[in-house]
Amino acid sequence: MSIEIHGQVAPGFEPVREAFAKNFADTDEIGAGFALMRDGETLVDIFAGHADRKRTKPWTGDSLVPVFSTGKAVTAMVIAWLVDQGRLDYHAPVADIWPEFAGAGKGEVTLAQALSHQAGLSGYPDEMEASDWFDRELMEDRFAAMEPLWPLGDGSGYHPISYGVIADAVVRRADYRGRTVGGILREEICGPRDIDFHIGVSDADQERAAEHMLPPRPPHLGKMNPAREAAFLKPWSSPGRRGAAAWRSAELPAANGHGTANAIARLMAPFATEGCLDGERFIGAETIAAALTEQVSGPDKVLPFDLSYGCGVMINRDSGAYGPEPKTVGHYGFGGSCGFADPVRGVSGSYVMNRQMDVLVGDARAVALIDAAYGCL
Repeated sequence: MSIEIHGQVAPGFEPVREAFAKNFADTDEIGAGFALMRDGETLVDIFAGHADRKRTKPWTGDSLVPVFSTGKAVTAMVIAWLVDQGRLDYHAPVADIWPEFAGAGKGEVTLAQALSHQAGLSGYPDEMEASDWFDRELMEDRFAAMEPLWPLGDGSGYHPISYGVIADAVVRRADYRGRTVGGILREEICGPRDIDFHIGVSDADQERAAEHMLPPRPPHLGKMNPAREAAFLKPWSSPGRRGAAAWRSAELPAANGHGTANAIARLMAPFATEGCLDGERFIGAETIAAALTEQVSGPDKVLPFDLSYGCGVMINRDSGAYGPEPKTVGHYGFGGSCGFADPVRGVSGSYVMNRQMDVLVGDARAVALIDAAYGCL
C-alpha cells in the first residue's frame, strides 16, 4: 500500500521522497518526518503517516515527536551560544561556575570534557526513585557530590540522562537571568523564529505530541561494566513514574526534546554554516569551530562502539551514520531519530519518527534518507 507524503521536495531531490516512501513500505513506519537544508534554504521537508499507535490521528506538519538524545545536539547549540557571549568557556573547569561540582575529585573536569561524556558520571549508581530525575536541584546535588565511575582522562562513557543535568546546571548559572536550556530556547532562539522545538512541552502543545512505540527488543549493549549498568540497567536509570504528560512537560535536556524534523534541521544549521541560523549570523565561526573540535575518541565505556565527540555532538568520522562526510556532526536519539550538520557542504537535516527500533546509533531508516540526500547534493 502506498503512503501519502506531504510537504516539499526541491527539484532534483525526488530520490529522498522515494527513500522516505520505501521506509514506510519496508519497515512499517507509523509516522515520520525528514528535513534537509543547505545554507538556510529548505531542500526537503516531508512528513507522512500517523501520530498515534492506533493510526487514527494523521501526522501533520506541526506534529511534535519526542526525539530523546537527538536533543543533546540542540542543548550543545544553546551552550555554544553562551560560550559565544563569553558567559561560558569550553576549556574552563565546570567547578568555576558550579563550585559544588568539584566534589569527589572533579575539580579539573572542564566543560568540554563534561559535554564529551568524560566526567565519569554516566548514571547514578546508588538506589533512588526513577521520579527523582524530575527534581532538578536534587539531581544536581547528587552528581556534584558523586565520585566518577572512571578516572578523568580515561576515555568517554556516554551520559544518557546526566549529560542534561550537568548542561542545565551550567546554563542556569551562566545565563544572566538564570534560565534553563528550555527557557533559553523558548525566549531567545525558537520562540522569536517560530522554530517548533521544545524542551518542556507546554500544556497547550501536549495535544500535538505524537505517541511513540517502543522498540521490539532492548538494544544490544555489550558486556556489562559499572558505567554501562548505571547508565542503562538500574531501575532508576531513566526518568519515570510520573506519566507521559509530566515527562513531556519536564525539562530534561538530554532526553525529552520534542519537535519537528524541520525545527531540528534549522537548529543544527549553525553547526553546518559557521554559526548562521536562518541565514543570519547567530554564533561566531570560531565558537562553532571550537564546538566541533574532537575532544575524545575511541571505545566508549557505555555505548558499545568506537565514538568521537566534540562539545556535545558526535563526530561522524568514517562511521557512515551521518552520511559520507567525516566532519559531519550530529546526534541520534533512542529509537532512531537524528539531527546532523555537515560543515563542509553547509547542509543540516533531521529524521524523526514514532516507531522506535533497537538501534543506538545509525538507524537504517535515517541512514537511507541521509544517503539519498547526499546522492542529490
